Amino acid sequence: MQTKQIDFWQGEFGKEYTDRNIYKSIEEWDKEYVEWYGIAKTTLNEQFLGFLDKESSTILEVGCNLGYQLQGLQAIGFKNLYGIELQHYAAERARKLQTNINIIQGSGFDIPFKDNFFDVVFTHGVLIHIAPDDLLAFTKEIVRCSKKYIWGLEYYCETLKEVTYRGNKGYLWKMDYAKFYLDNFPNLRLLKKELLPIKVEQERGNVDSMFLLEKYN
Repeated sequence: MQTKQIDFWQGEFGKEYTDRNIYKSIEEWDKEYVEWYGIAKTTLNEQFLGFLDKESSTILEVGCNLGYQLQGLQAIGFKNLYGIELQHYAAERARKLQTNINIIQGSGFDIPFKDNFFDVVFTHGVLIHIAPDDLLAFTKEIVRCSKKYIWGLEYYCETLKEVTYRGNKGYLWKMDYAKFYLDNFPNLRLLKKELLPIKVEQERGNVDSMFLLEKYN
């Protein structure tokens, strides 16, 4: 499947995004989350996924870019980590930056793993860049590959709202993504959801949502 958004992210804009988001260490990456939300991302990870067996649980990130989210999970003890990234440039750099994390280049619309392959499949700031008309097809792949849990951190809004992204229209939306999953997949239930006001964007009232869903059929 090829979309306007895929073309956008595979092009120069996607490369520039990757080059803007390079960290010297996982500590520097974690510090940015404290500045954004008042809490470290590794702490949030532990709060949402800490009940899982870190030695055996398999986790896939869809849209992993340079792999820092996976490295953050690795930092709290998870071993079996996978990422799929649309950009060739980002995937190649991620493989050089990360150690003992399996990163492949590919599309979230066609994830090359079997049904129910992973204990957890997650996105971080990726669903927001999928056009609303394409979102069901994208999330179907996420649900298909998950054996048990779907986890997300995405921009939040009670209703669908398009946002101009660095001067570009048609590339960023915010909504209640946990509700979207629940409305479209009757075999999911909500285990946990937390709204995270973005401190550095407080004047605009921007909020992110972290959620954990369980697949029970």
